[in-house]
Amino acid sequence: MKQFSLAYSSCPNDTFIFHALAHKLLKADFNFNITIADVETLNKYAEKGRFDITKLSFATFGALRDRYALLRSGAALGRGCGPLVVSLPQKQLNSSIKRPTVAVPGLGTTAFVLFYLFIKESFPEIEPNIIPMPFEKIMLTIKDGTADFGVIIHEGRFIYKNLGLDCLVDLGAWWEKFTGLPIPLGCIAIKRDIYQNDPKVASMIQKMVKESIDYAFDNPKISRDYIKTHAQELDDSVIDQHIELYVNQFSKDIGDEGEAAIKIFLQKAQKAGLIEPNVEPLFVD
Repeated sequence: MKQFSLAYSSCPNDTFIFHALAHKLLKADFNFNITIADVETLNKYAEKGRFDITKLSFATFGALRDRYALLRSGAALGRGCGPLVVSLPQKQLNSSIKRPTVAVPGLGTTAFVLFYLFIKESFPEIEPNIIPMPFEKIMLTIKDGTADFGVIIHEGRFIYKNLGLDCLVDLGAWWEKFTGLPIPLGCIAIKRDIYQNDPKVASMIQKMVKESIDYAFDNPKISRDYIKTHAQELDDSVIDQHIELYVNQFSKDIGDEGEAAIKIFLQKAQKAGLIEPNVEPLFVD
């Protein structure tokens, strides 16, 4: 049986999605050697071609489109699920602060690209000092005064109020108003040489990811221990909110609307000079 390396993030949406596949609860055509890491680490590994199949920020996928193709299953897209710009109370994000310090969860993340697009559209006179760091450290960095603002993702959107922070901008809501489309956050991508050598392999893996999602929804409690082993926040209500928000119909199949959102996102990132243009097809099919 063929072996492939598979990497995904430690966030509840990914461990929920891949639990059945990782624990061999499905009829499998392949074996997978699994690695779990935060998404920015996976973004950096992808630059070196470390994994055959990997979770990526859509921003990083755009930069590596010549090496990776998208699977239609396993992605994180949606509405009302975008990154948030947060700060301590009474602080405002406006043109009065010409060079604010902003903590972001990595320069390869969709969150950073969205923040960059928002700033250039809304406050072109601002030149932020960007500090990339692991996503779980951002809110503490704001609390201790190292950063003026932070772009938070994942579980952060459910707990920032508990840390006494205010939301200044919902970048997902801004994107939806700006484009009328769902926000493309993260994807599952496969190396193009695997796809090009045998397109059927990529289609079969795509099908297995969808089956793993279906299994997760049919058996929602069976993956809870696996999720908690890797989650940053262990509260069941936070985990439930996370999965409900980030695992949806787009996760099963990106679909036409999701594809349109991805294309617009990549076009805007290219126009902003954040990624290079590329004519390779997006998907494995």
